[in-house]
Order: sequence, then C-alpha cells, then structure tokens
Amino acid sequence: MLQREFFLSNWAIRNRVTVYVLAVCTFVLGIYTYVRLPKELLPDVVIPTILVTTVYPGTSPADVENLVTRPIEKQLKAVAGVTKVRSYSAQDVSTIVVEFETDVDPALAKQRVQDAVDRAKAELPTDLPEDPRVLEIEFSEFPIMQVSIAGDIPLVQLKRYAEEMRDRIESLPQIRRVDLVGVPEREVRVEVDPYRLWALGLSLSDVEQAIRRENLNLSAGELSAGGLRLNVRLTAEFRRVEELANILVRGGQGNTVRLGDIATVVEEFKEQQSYARLNRRSVITLSVVKKAGENLLEAAEQIYRIVEEFRTRVVPPSVQLVVTNDQSERSRTTLADLNNAIILGFLFVVLALMFFMGVRNALFVGLATPLSAFLAMLVLPGLGVHSFNIVVTFALLLALGIIVDDAIVVVENIYRLYRRERLGIVQAVKQGAGEVFAPVLAGTLTTLAPFVPLLFWPGVVGQFLFYLPVVMISTLAASFLVAYVFNPVFAHDFMPRVSMPLTRRQLLLRLGGFLLAAAVGYGLGFWSGSRILVGMATVTWVVGLLWFVNRVFFTPYVIEPFQQRLWPRVLAAYQRLQNWILRGRRPVYLVAAVIVLAVVTFLLFGIVRPKVTFFTNPEPNFVYVSVTLPIGTDAAVTDSIMRVIEERVYGVLGETNPLVSSVSVNVGIAAGDPFRPSFGVTPHQGRLTVAFVGQEQRRGMSTWGYLEAIRRAVADIRGAEVVVDKDHAGPPTGKPINIEIAGDDLDTLAALAERVRSLIVDSLRIAGIEQLVSDLQQGKPELQVVLNREKAVREGLNTAQIGGALRAALYGVEASKFRAGDEEYPINVRLMAPYRQRLEDVLNVPIAFRDLSTGQFRVVPASAVSTATYATTYGSITRINQQRVVTLSSNVLPGYSAPLINAQIRAALQRLSLPAGYSIRLTGEQEEQRKTLGFLQTAFLVTVALIAIILVTEFNSVTKPLLVLTTVVFSTVGVFLGFLLSGLTLSIALTGLGIVSLAGVVVRNGVVLVDYIEQRRAEGLSLRQAVIRGGATRVTPVLLTAAATILGLLPLAVGLNMDFGSLLTRLDPKLYFGGFSAAFWEPLAWAIIFGLIFATFLTLVVLPVLYYLAARRQLRRQWRQRTARA
Repeated sequence: MLQREFFLSNWAIRNRVTVYVLAVCTFVLGIYTYVRLPKELLPDVVIPTILVTTVYPGTSPADVENLVTRPIEKQLKAVAGVTKVRSYSAQDVSTIVVEFETDVDPALAKQRVQDAVDRAKAELPTDLPEDPRVLEIEFSEFPIMQVSIAGDIPLVQLKRYAEEMRDRIESLPQIRRVDLVGVPEREVRVEVDPYRLWALGLSLSDVEQAIRRENLNLSAGELSAGGLRLNVRLTAEFRRVEELANILVRGGQGNTVRLGDIATVVEEFKEQQSYARLNRRSVITLSVVKKAGENLLEAAEQIYRIVEEFRTRVVPPSVQLVVTNDQSERSRTTLADLNNAIILGFLFVVLALMFFMGVRNALFVGLATPLSAFLAMLVLPGLGVHSFNIVVTFALLLALGIIVDDAIVVVENIYRLYRRERLGIVQAVKQGAGEVFAPVLAGTLTTLAPFVPLLFWPGVVGQFLFYLPVVMISTLAASFLVAYVFNPVFAHDFMPRVSMPLTRRQLLLRLGGFLLAAAVGYGLGFWSGSRILVGMATVTWVVGLLWFVNRVFFTPYVIEPFQQRLWPRVLAAYQRLQNWILRGRRPVYLVAAVIVLAVVTFLLFGIVRPKVTFFTNPEPNFVYVSVTLPIGTDAAVTDSIMRVIEERVYGVLGETNPLVSSVSVNVGIAAGDPFRPSFGVTPHQGRLTVAFVGQEQRRGMSTWGYLEAIRRAVADIRGAEVVVDKDHAGPPTGKPINIEIAGDDLDTLAALAERVRSLIVDSLRIAGIEQLVSDLQQGKPELQVVLNREKAVREGLNTAQIGGALRAALYGVEASKFRAGDEEYPINVRLMAPYRQRLEDVLNVPIAFRDLSTGQFRVVPASAVSTATYATTYGSITRINQQRVVTLSSNVLPGYSAPLINAQIRAALQRLSLPAGYSIRLTGEQEEQRKTLGFLQTAFLVTVALIAIILVTEFNSVTKPLLVLTTVVFSTVGVFLGFLLSGLTLSIALTGLGIVSLAGVVVRNGVVLVDYIEQRRAEGLSLRQAVIRGGATRVTPVLLTAAATILGLLPLAVGLNMDFGSLLTRLDPKLYFGGFSAAFWEPLAWAIIFGLIFATFLTLVVLPVLYYLAARRQLRRQWRQRTARA
C-alpha cells in the first residue's frame, strides 16, 4: 500500500505540548472575541443613502416641485455612483432620497450630494427660510425600544420627567439620540384683532417688529474702572408673559398703542397635530435610537436600569413607566434560540459519531466544532464582521455539521489503521492523516467554492447576507487546520486500541467523585447566590451521570453491538447491493432511472406550483393597521377614526389577552404605513400597532388568526384607506406587489393608475391582493389666492409683501423667543382664531407700506389686490430618476403566492395600450427578486466552474470531475422533490442560497470516494473490486458527514428550542417548537437537508456506478487500441 504523510500533522505530533497551548489560547481568545462583539438581531445594511430636505413654507406641491425639487435633481443627475433619485414634493417641503452603489463610502456620497446642492442654490428661490439640509440615512439606526410615560399629573411635569430621562439615556455611549413623541409644545401666542389694526393704521408686521425690538439682551461694551474691565449688558428680555401686553406698538404714521389693547397674549400648548396612546392611555413616548455597530443587548440593559431608577427614585407612584417594542428582547431570544440550536445540533452530531467511532473518537471529532468556531472568531472582526447577529449565528450552525467532515475523515482513517490494520499509534496517525490529505484538501476547497461568489452578492439582499459566506469560509478554513493539527495530537494521546473495563469499585468511586464535586458546587453556589457555580455544579453531575451510564450500559450494550454486529451487516448488504448493481445492464438502467426521476420532478414542480415567497414569511410578531384619510383632514378627526378602529381591534383581541403585549396608536407623527414612510407631520394619517409576546410565551398558539380577524374587523371603515399588515423578515425590499407608472402629466398618470387598478381588481379579479392602493394623494382642498399684478403695481405692493401678510395671518410668524429657565419657546403672532376661519377676514388682513409717490405710510387690505378661488390639488408629487411616478402597491393575503400573482399582473399589463412617453414597471420586492434569482443562477454556474477547476487539479482528469459534478446537478432534484412532498413554502432567496451552498457539501463526499477507489486500483485491484471495496470502505465517513450536517441543522429545521442555560441553572429546559429564527431559516435548512439526503444516495449508489461505466469504457478503449497495435 502506498504510504502518504503530511508535514503539518508530523510537526504537530512532534510538538504536542505546543499544540495543546494553542488549543487553550484559541478557546480563551475565541470566547473573549465572542463576548466583545456587539449583539444585535439583524446585520447592518450599509446602503449609502442621502436625504435632502428643503422647507419652503406656504408653497403648493406643484410649486415645490418646479421651484425646489427639479433644480436640485438636475444637479444630482451628474453625481457619480448614484443608482436612484426619488423625490417627494409636498406642501411646504421637498424631500429627495439619493441612493448610491453599495461600494461608495457614505461620507463621500454625502459630500457629493452636498456639492450638487450647493451648485443648485443659484436656481433656488431667494426667500427660503434656510438652506437645504443634507443628511445621511443609516438604516441600522432604528428605534431599539420605546419608553412611555403616563400619569395623572400636569403635562408640563410629565414633559420634564421625559426630558430628564431623555438626557440620561442619550448620555449612554451606545445611543445616537432619543426622540420625544407626544410631547406638548408650548408657545406664547399673540393673537391680533385685524379690525383694531385697521382702526389704528397698523399691520401684523408692526406687531412683529415691536416684539422683536423689545425682547433683547444687548452687550454695550466694556467699562474700565479701577483697573478692572467690566462687561456692560442690557438685559431686557421678557421674564413674564404678562410683560408682552404692556409693550408699545408704533405704526409707520407715528401712532402708538399698547399691545394688550389690540391682541390677546397667552402662554399655551400649540394646536395638537399628533396623538399617542398606549393601551388606551395618552402617553409621552421616548423613542430610543442606537448607534450603528453598538451592542444592542448591553444598551438595553443600561436603559432598563435607568428606567428602574426613575421608577423608584424620581417619578411619583402615580406616574407609570412602560417599555414597549423592545428589540433587544426579540434579539436576545432569537440569538439564544440559535445558540441553543448550535449546542443541540452539536450533541446530535456527537451522538451520531459515537455509534460509528466510539465515545472517545466522537469527542475528538466533536472538539473540532468549538475549536474551528473559536479559531474563525479570531479573524472575523478583521474580515468586516462587526456584530454577532442572526446571520452570523446561523452561519455557525450551518457550519456545525460541515466543519466536522475533515475531522471525521482524518480520525476515522486513523482509527481504521490503528484498530483494524494494527499499525502503531504514531504510524497510524501520520499515515492516516497523510492518506486522505489530497481528497480532504480538495473537499474543503470545493466546500468553500460556493461561498466565494456569494461574497459579491450585490444589492440589499447581498448586504444583508454578506456575513454568511465570510463566516463559512473562515470556519471551513479553520476546520482544515484543526483536522490536521489538533485532531492528530488528540488521537495520538487518547485513542485506545482496546477499551479497558473498570471494576465496580472503580466505577462507583469515580461516580462518587463527580457527585461530591457537584454537591460542593451547589453549596457554594447557593451560599453566594452565584448562578455560574450552580450551572457548573449541574454540568458536573450531568457529565458524571452520563459517563457512568455510558460505561455501564451505553457502550457495552448499544455502541459495541452496533459496531460489531449491526454495522458490519449493513456494510455487507451494501457490498452485495453494489455487486448486484454492477452486473449486466443494471448500471445503465439505474442512471436512466435517476434521469427520469429528475425530469418527472421538474415537470411536477412546474405543474403543482408549490407556495413561493421571496424571503420568509413567519407568523406575525406585530400587526399594523395603517389609516389614511383625505388630505386636509384635521388630526382630531383622524384620532376619532382611530378610536373607532382601536375599539374594533380590542373586540378581536379581548380586553386581556395573554398573547398581546401592547396596543399603541399614533396619529400625525410616525403614523403612516411603516413600509411606505411619510415625511413630516401628517395629521390625516394614523397607525395602530398590536405587539404580541415572544413565540416562546405563546404555548403553541398562532397569531395568524388575529391578523385575518383584524383585517375583517376594520374592512368597512368608510372614507378611509385602511391597510392591515404585519412585520416582515429579511432586508427591506418593498411591497410584494408594486406597480410603477411613469410619465409627465399628473392627470394622465392618475387616470392610468385608476385604469390599471380597475383592470386588476374589478375586471380580472386577481385573487390574493389585499388592497391595491395608489400613493398619489388626490383631492387636497386648496384656496388659491390670485394676485392682480396691475393693481398691486399701482398700490406699490409686491408679491412677497402680500404673501407674507397672508401667511402671518393664518400660519403666524415667529417674532422672537420667550425664555423660562432652561426652556425657550416661540412668540407667535397671527390673527385671532375667529378671524382665521372666514375667508373675508383673512383677505382683509391689513398690509402697511410706504407709498412711493407720496412718501407716506398707507394700509390696504389684501383683498384690494387679489381674489380667491376654491380648487383641489395633489397632496404630493413623487419622482423617480427625474420622472413623475405613481405607484400602485399591495400586500399579498396569506395562502397566496406573490410570484404567481405578479405573473398574472404582468400578463395583463402587456395587453394594455399606453400613451406615448408613459411606461409601467413591476418593482419593489419583485425587482429585488429578479436580481436575486439572476445572481443565484450566476453564482451556481460560477460555483460549478470553481469546483470543476479544483477537481481537475486534484484528479488530473476531466472525466472524474464530470462524474462528481453530476451528483451536484442531481442533488437539486432532492431539494425540489422534498419541497413538493412536504408542502413547505419555498423561498427564492434562502432556498436558492441553500442549493448553492449544497454544491460544495455534496462534492466533498464524492471526492473522497473517487479518490479512495483510485487508490485501490493503484494497489492492483480490478475495477469492480476497487469500486466495491472503495465504496464499502468510505460508506462510513460519507454517511457520517451527511448525518453530521443533517443533524446539525435538524433542530432549527423543525423549530426545536431548548434553553441550556435555564436547564443548567434552574433544571428547566423550556422546551418549545417554533421561534423567529426557525421560521426565518427554515427554507434554507430544509433545502440542504433534502438535497443532502438525496445526494448521499447519489454518492453511495449512483456515483460508483457512473465511475464504473466511465472506467469500463476507458478500459475497453485502451484494450481496442492495444489490439489494433498488435
């Protein structure tokens, strides 16, 4: 037999002490790195996005578009790296969202946008109150929790407590900011009687100037006296609101009047434009936003301590502090579930290894898992992995069954040479590791190959899943080092040739030692209150009990009979099966049967059409009821509608529901559809949020029924657009149904949108669409004041004067600031409320000016130079890449497939005739889905190409790599057949990722099998004998590697959760099925399990047959060539 050795394993055997030191350092530093990495639920999605906001008060959406949005867009068009420019022109404000390619540095993107905005300033209106604001949007900076404050005390005191808590929380290093929602804003309101102004020849501008001149603190310079320099300051700011009523207002004609004689001066809260309630109570909410990359769990713990401190030491007992929408709770539970799934999967893997390799060898191999994971953990921060999240954790879980493959092959081969071939331990280790070096290296490289193209996955999905290939590549590379450096040393020192039995006295003494140590640990733990000591004590007695059961029962009565009797019979049966298959035409029939199965599977897949989603669709953790009323609706009216909806929702949920954590309502601010965000204050919008408890607390009860019941309960709200939705898993991709209609004329776009909506909903009645709604807000009531320029010129007035007077009359003008302690609020001047409610009074607002012909001051009403007409306009104008767009969007009802619905919509739209210059596109989730599907197809082809290159290098042949690659292609049959038979929902993104990832795992076993057959042929065995013996020899590691991967993923796939921390410290495993992580990763886990089950059959049965057919054909060709030469 050819003897092969590997220098790295030989070095490790010679330097065993060094290897043990390296192992300890790897464990310690790996744990340290894990503890230091920030913990969060989802990875940061870094897509450079810049927001440009321009405020232009008193301007309609159309004017905002023409005067502000278009000039800025024109400059942004030339900015390098921009992928999309989306703008929203609404009343008084222009908002432009600029998206860049993912490889552009966010700081550079912001600077480019700022430069473009600076260039556009020359074309912007000169009377903008401030320059356009350029801000960077960081998607990772989201509210991590909300703290609500409520109580039967004055609002001013509640506000003070909220502000104190905000300051404390903002002082934490992990927190970016804290937004106060529902806080009443105070103002000093100066409401003027217009007719008294008329009688005295005054205007609102005179009142404004009088307040501004009187409310001042001025520095008068320095006074030098006695060698000292003293600052001289005039302090004349108002200290009490009552002082304002006593100032004198002087007009242009010299007439003077006390402010209190023509106006009322009051300090009040501003008109309420927003409402917030929690569980039917009005609240003030602190929305806490975390910095990107900071530790979510650590930040949440510190916030809870601050809240508890305020509850016990600051606020009175009548004030309630409630934490809601805590993302850390979900993150903590999800990450714990995944960590426990890793432990559970590890135990399953080790248990399976015990049957084939014995307890000690199984532990050698099992050690490869934590060693590889911790070794990879050391390099992850340097590779861009800056947080420990759901993707990183799943990558470790996915690697769990794969990283033991190298160790399985190496240790199993050493075990075979040492126990069966009777070689010395040193020679067995060196030769055992060296014999399989080439196939293990090739197998590792082929397993890595699928993850290389995934590093270049573009778009938001690629950003979201970037950590997966990085962690997999690092961990698999580490597993190769562990298999050839650490495992040979462990095998050398601990692999026994025979298991020495212990006497009964020795067994009882060792068991007693374990129990005594556990008792001491419990005593110290309970005495000191240390849960760590209690947990260590529990581990001690559990390990002792397992050791005892293993030595007394498991090994002699389960493992040894399996290894000595059952498994040899299985191997003999496998050899007989191979011998039977390799006769006559049976090899050809078998290959033909596999091809027929593949064809039938793909045909059935096209006919049956299983449920398909883009990402995953777990059951609701939150239910959102978003309400949109006609633009112009007052916030109080919207709130009254929300109260009706609130009562209906409570009618569905019940007053006390153990599944419901909270019910909150927002009106006006943060009140729109969470997946179609609005900007600024929107008093015509409201949102109700139902937050459910965590899945581990639901005791198997589902929340799907509540989503549908709430949808039915609020379906008949008249005059309002009501959308019921749930939280979504995965990165933000838009609505599943999103139809963009682009063109120039808004009226035409509105008509086209209605035509498309009617075609889909009314004519075709495509099922599964919740509510197809347009984002074009029509019918906003508007009072248009038309200026008579000839009269204005004759009177000596300009547009700015007239517009300013009307704006001051209605909206008001800020004359100055009133300071009270640390607070300051505006002094706002406008007409009295009764005169703001009638058109005649508003148009009669006096405008004071100097007559240029006479030089005297005059006062004229605005109605003298203008007329007013009623009209309607659009609430906002959306543009994408400099083109007006109207979007129709909807969710998909449960039980329906978004891809199938979109296919029907696409077919219907192709028959629709459009005016010249107009287009319709399906975007949103569908656009991202097309990109993802296209990338995964390319990634699969690149993966196959990389694997082919590696195999050609390994075998120095083209035929053998093609044989191995055949198993990769046919393994997809197992995936699709598994989803068809199980009825599971197929995820385009995650199932596709599973198919790509599966390729490397499948190839690894095929490489080892073919290499071993080649070795046996090199030793002189015949083709048939080499195939049979090679297959029989490698059936154990092939089954072990497949079982390890499957068992590692099985707890996550079936949703089995066990809390090992609680089990060790409280003896409570908290077993339950489900959880967010299981629902999220289910399609990927089952894709790998289904594919690997079928691929194992291909590797052990079909691949030897393919090799036999190819080799036999080659031998016959060689025989014919020799015969021809003879």
